[in-house]
Order: sequence, then structure tokens, then C-alpha cells
Amino acid sequence: MNTSRSYSRQCKWFPVCPMKRLYEEGRLEHSWIARYCQGDWESCVRYQLEERGIPHPDTLLPDGSELRDLSGES
Repeated sequence: MNTSRSYSRQCKWFPVCPMKRLYEEGRLEHSWIARYCQGDWESCVRYQLEERGIPHPDTLLPDGSELRDLSGES
């Protein structure tokens, strides 16, 4: 039984996605990348909007929430 579906490869948008840059800058935890970009990317809100050509902010997270600016934390 093959249940790998989209989980077997990386999202096609990952190389140009702001999530990649945010992760590389240390502003996004790896769990986001593992769960959505390298996992269930079809459930990613960013992926769904991109596929429909709908503009969205760079700060939109895969679950539809917004990335908060963490620069004020000590």
C-alpha cells in the first residue's frame, strides 16, 4: 500500500519560498520546513495560494497564521 502521496518529495515552490529564507536566517523553526515544505506541502496555505496565483505576504505561515516579528525578544 503506497501512502506516501506528496510526502515523498519537496514542495516545488520551496527554492523560491520565503519560508526557506526565513529558516536559513534562523527566524523559522525546522519543524515548519519538515511538516510542510518537505512533508505535507499540499496542505500548506502558501502552496494553495501560489497554485491559484493569489498574492500573499512573505510573513504568511503554511498554516495560515502570520509570522510575528521576534526582534523585540531578549
